[in-house]
Amino acid sequence: MNESANHGESERLWHFGPIEWKPVLSHTVPVSLFILGLFYYWFAVADRYAIFLYGHLGATPFDDVTGSRYWMAGLVACGVVMVGYSIVNGLLGRIAVLRHLPYSPPAWWQVWTLCVMPLSIGIPAITMALNWPTLPLSHAAACVVVTLIGLALALMPGSWAAQRPFDLSWLVFDRIGLMPSLLLLRAIELPGRGLISARMAYMVALGSTFAGAVWLGIMTGLRAWQYKSAPETSTLFVAGLCLSYLWMPLVHYLLFTPSEYRYISTAGNFFASNAGVQLVSFFVAAGLAIGITQLRRRLERPRHLSCARQLRLG
Repeated sequence: MNESANHGESERLWHFGPIEWKPVLSHTVPVSLFILGLFYYWFAVADRYAIFLYGHLGATPFDDVTGSRYWMAGLVACGVVMVGYSIVNGLLGRIAVLRHLPYSPPAWWQVWTLCVMPLSIGIPAITMALNWPTLPLSHAAACVVVTLIGLALALMPGSWAAQRPFDLSWLVFDRIGLMPSLLLLRAIELPGRGLISARMAYMVALGSTFAGAVWLGIMTGLRAWQYKSAPETSTLFVAGLCLSYLWMPLVHYLLFTPSEYRYISTAGNFFASNAGVQLVSFFVAAGLAIGITQLRRRLERPRHLSCARQLRLG
């Protein structure tokens, strides 16, 4: 892939062009209904004491820990959407290739735009009116906001799955390198809670971030070996967010909770409680994404020049 292809990738992610809304509905309706269906199950059908761990270690329905479980439900739901939406679009893309037909899913922001209204109405209607205890407006609004943010991330891999599945596979391995800074750098706030020593906290934070950088370096070498061009910085960073804040909460929900007692994780397992520490995590991950992308561009430039020289000589 050359520089123009990379520009096309960025344009695909962020360009706002003319909209054909009718085809978008075929994607919007199932996505919206699926998310609302999960919220209906968690908040209206399932045992609240099991899903949100009421009474666990003295937790009450509206304390800070339990409150975070409510909006974390939105990230788990969006994690399911990300996996399912990518698989469906990947299958549709492969079928289209076999039938020699074009297939391009709607831009993520088009689907997201049409999902805003049903989710903004449906989530409060479910959480504020069904089962007991019903949520106050502040908690319901948090569920809506977090779900919409998560959904924007969840929809982005869809076009890659349909049109560039092999590039998406490379990106999946790339984003592992950003996960330590996004999830483990927050260890620096743990000494203040008396959980671990300051020395251990900084060893975990710095060591894991360094390990992530090493992983990105390994992936850079593999990309150079296989002549795979680097994704845009924004694409790599978004991929890291998807892995850390959609995929991992979903994995926790499915694999790290008892099958007969599945519960939604607290935000403390994935986010720093201190906003400043969370921002540092974002900035470090963004810095890694920028740095590794610049390195890869420099490594690719001689190869591009060599190819251009060979074309001129030919």
